[in-house]
Amino acid sequence: MVEDTDFTGKTVLVVGGSSGIGNGIAHGFKARGADVHVWGTRASASDYSAEDGSDLSGLTYTQVDVGDPDQIEAAKATFDTLDVLVQSQGIVAYKRAEFERPGWDKVMSVNIDSLMHISRKFHDMLMKTKGSIIIVSSISGLSANIGNPAYAASKAAAISLTKTLGQAWARDGIRVNGLAPGLVDTKLTKVTTENPKRMEGALRAIPVGRAGEPSDMAGAAIFLASPLAAYVCGHTLIVDGGLSL
Repeated sequence: MVEDTDFTGKTVLVVGGSSGIGNGIAHGFKARGADVHVWGTRASASDYSAEDGSDLSGLTYTQVDVGDPDQIEAAKATFDTLDVLVQSQGIVAYKRAEFERPGWDKVMSVNIDSLMHISRKFHDMLMKTKGSIIIVSSISGLSANIGNPAYAASKAAAISLTKTLGQAWARDGIRVNGLAPGLVDTKLTKVTTENPKRMEGALRAIPVGRAGEPSDMAGAAIFLASPLAAYVCGHTLIVDGGLSL
């Protein structure tokens, strides 16, 4: 029902909402009436452009480097209440950089460590509103990912964390769920989407015959945060056009 996905009067924070999947999710909530805040790494909203897959119009932007736990701890909330926390932050290091300590540590700090630090930071605020957390992982967390051990391991850990927090915090009134995208056209996947041969092969493996869009992920996130998913707890919804089948 339409009213079940109406977020008028609700406050949403999308970490990693400055571009890509997070930005699509942010605008999905905004279109349904929410007051949407986003965290990103650049100094100001004006440092992003459409070429980055960014549209920060109508969103409240704050710079926070979530790879640094101290910055997470020090970040000031730009809202008094919070109903939905979407964690869509994520990085990847190509050219086998994740096999070395600097690449491994950087990817893990953003893709898994920050999920717990941010969840803990906003736990009490979400408990007051009986809110929800949505953790964006990846189907890479369900299988091997050639050349990217930290990315795959961190996404598998994110799926496990979603289960664990879902179980731990349900009694606090906080529903914790996640979504696992497949191939979505963002700046992180340009190594595939801008390579015709790779893209052709990727599309052959996707039953619905196309790459995902950030708006596809927004639909899943809106469902998980809505009353329609009131009995969904600790679950990661695969949103990949059938790629993982």
